[in-house]
Amino acid sequence: MGQPKIKVDVIRAKLAEDAEKAQTRATKASDVLLEKLDTEIATTPYQVVHQVDRVKLKHYGTKVRSGTPLLIVYALINRETMLDLQPGRSVVKRFLDAGIDLYMIDWGYPQRKDRFLTIDDHVNGYMDDMVDYILEKYQIAQVNLMGICMGGSFCVMYSALHPEKIKNLITTVTPTNFDTDEGLLHIWMLDVNADQIVDTYGNMPGDLMNFGFLLLNPARLMIDKYVGFIENMDKKIFVENFVRMEKWIFDSPDVPGETFRQFIKDCYQQNKLINSKLELGGKRVDLKNITMPLLNIYGQFDHLVPPGACNLLTSRVGSKDVEDLRLMTGHIGIYVSSKSQSEFTPKIISWLAEHENSNELT
Repeated sequence: MGQPKIKVDVIRAKLAEDAEKAQTRATKASDVLLEKLDTEIATTPYQVVHQVDRVKLKHYGTKVRSGTPLLIVYALINRETMLDLQPGRSVVKRFLDAGIDLYMIDWGYPQRKDRFLTIDDHVNGYMDDMVDYILEKYQIAQVNLMGICMGGSFCVMYSALHPEKIKNLITTVTPTNFDTDEGLLHIWMLDVNADQIVDTYGNMPGDLMNFGFLLLNPARLMIDKYVGFIENMDKKIFVENFVRMEKWIFDSPDVPGETFRQFIKDCYQQNKLINSKLELGGKRVDLKNITMPLLNIYGQFDHLVPPGACNLLTSRVGSKDVEDLRLMTGHIGIYVSSKSQSEFTPKIISWLAEHENSNELT
């Protein structure tokens, strides 16, 4: 029996239909790309209320708010504007709408002179200065602290060294256990020559780090993404959100050289943090000193900070009031995807409300 044949006129009709659709979409895409687009990011109002060197402390909102202030510490890699990326998906806006008194550290853009700054300078220097500013402003003894990625690692270090200043601790996609082969990044970092990089560049270039992150999943991050853009460039909202994300991705500050060197050696290569062997300023970062309530949130599909890098923390701290929350999302999706937004910020808001009066200093 021969193969069934498709009539030539059916093929022609299908090709003509596809060509017409493509032309219509191309025309609409041209109109979208040529009109004025709203691609601004980080549009929620704030004031810079304190600054030390390049590091700024942002205070969000204009309303008088109650409750313990929340200080958010982002990573040194990329920018804290991720939390206020676009309308309708702003972690900052959701916190403000819930009445949270919100502060955030803006690490700024390190210069050549910053290459000698260590982790200790950031944790016991800049972070401690920002916390003390808030404590003095409100005449209170403790703040709530929330860390993101590397900023979460800094928050863990800070809370272990200054537990008396932290009321509640929230860590999100925060690497603390670096002895895992779940993510390619952790495998690569074992063989990275941090000395050679820092001695060559001074500071770790943000563009070089971005290129490395792209290589972790080149098909999805360098091909699929732009194929998806071409397929949807006739949709204005899609294009605006795409450009916002691209602006954020490629706004990549350098990382101070000595901080990069120490983070790679002490954390990725020797895994000192989770084992309470890390030392900052001559003091050991003992996780058992973390006795305040702890909420630890991470993503199941995070290719940068996989679950194995996050899920040991609650078992190593001294606090008995601990909770892990694993969301079915990735490293960035946890903050911007609509599904995660329905779980992520509401959980933090409710958890902070529950713990507002449960951990008063005696």
